[in-house]
Amino acid sequence: MADLSIDFAGIQSPNPFWLASAPPSNSGLQVHRAFEAGWGGAVWKTIGAPVLNVSNRYGAWHYGSQRMLAINNVELISDRPIHVNLREIADVKHHWPDRAVIVSAMVESKPEAWSEIVHRIEDTGADGIELNYGCPHGMSERGMGAAVGQVPEYCEQITRWVMDAARIPVIVKLTPNVTNIAASARAAVSAGANALSLINTLNSITGVDLDTFEIVPSIGGKGGHGGYAGAAVKPIALNMLSSLGTDEIVSRSKVPISGMGGISTWRDAAEFLLLGATSLQVCTAVMHYGFRIIDDLCEGLSNWLDERGFTSIEDIRGKSLSRISDFKDFDLAFRAVARIDSTKCIKCNLCYVACNDTAHQCIDLIDGNGNVVAPYGYDAKSNGRKQAVETRAQPQVREEDCVGCRLCYNVCPVVDCIQMVELPSGRPSITWDELSRSQPAVTEDWEAMERYRAQMGIDIH
Repeated sequence: MADLSIDFAGIQSPNPFWLASAPPSNSGLQVHRAFEAGWGGAVWKTIGAPVLNVSNRYGAWHYGSQRMLAINNVELISDRPIHVNLREIADVKHHWPDRAVIVSAMVESKPEAWSEIVHRIEDTGADGIELNYGCPHGMSERGMGAAVGQVPEYCEQITRWVMDAARIPVIVKLTPNVTNIAASARAAVSAGANALSLINTLNSITGVDLDTFEIVPSIGGKGGHGGYAGAAVKPIALNMLSSLGTDEIVSRSKVPISGMGGISTWRDAAEFLLLGATSLQVCTAVMHYGFRIIDDLCEGLSNWLDERGFTSIEDIRGKSLSRISDFKDFDLAFRAVARIDSTKCIKCNLCYVACNDTAHQCIDLIDGNGNVVAPYGYDAKSNGRKQAVETRAQPQVREEDCVGCRLCYNVCPVVDCIQMVELPSGRPSITWDELSRSQPAVTEDWEAMERYRAQMGIDIH
């Protein structure tokens, strides 16, 4: 069985799965229960300046029958007194010495305020401190949270204050509400941060009530932007994680990264690890399904590592970063086409509609005699019966016209019914960067581009 234990900036954890700083880690009672369930660590819900929360503070984005694909919140940091949190943190660490206990903190931008909170956290025996530079609502209006994380100079300055005071590892939590997250990461690294974590929540409004015209959720008739998290943000999180893994300055520093943002399954976890994360923080999935999901996370990840012949988390960390590339370095001669497996096709025609209406019109409907027919060119009276499927035309890709956009693959509801098949293009391998340098006119003038396409046999209808 693969070893799931990790060493994160000197912090030991029996597995990489930590509760993120959020409602699930709001109290000692909850963290005790999480550790009993098997979680490897917890980042305590942010402690700091006094706050008051509001009702109706969680919104959510639902799609179809799927509930809470993402959650939106306007909840602030912990509304429990600091001394209560610190007492419970000490108690948890005393009873669970083998688990990672990290304390998230956010106070005013004053060196004395940060020095005080750091020393009080260290007195609990906690393993590390996470600096919350990401909260996009409420606290940012008071000059904290994302108001710090969005300005690299502030991020570096405050991190230096903390590093001057701290004796335990310091993790800087980055906000995704920026144009270039690497700039903030570099600032944290420059200040001496021991580790990074990302992503915090994204600014969002999840909806408007069409009857009352109020923002959802409504807080006494008003609403506003909140922090967006959950499965729907995973692609954004993976992109930002990879941008740090491929950034020359951040990667050279070798600071470990705690990844989060939409982790719901062991598969999600494996993707974050492959893009460079060492520890993994989970929030929305726990809020939806409870602490019990840790069993599936650990078992699934362990089994996958075993099947792939890996013995530890470190064996796969960052293994996919070398596959990250800019568009200019993609092979323009690479060719793939869609191919439909008629034995699996349920003839729903979603691929046909998507291709015909919004892509390259290269899927035909073929009847039993091999003729191309129009949509619904079958016996409508048999609709809903066995004959409906037997007489319904079969979608078929005209591979010579297919540009390999992959839209049909994405809309098909049947697993493995449509495959993207790589075929030889008959053209020499070349990238846009190489083409720009060898034949600049082709990349700057449409007439030259058309001549190049004709020469290379590239026909885009």
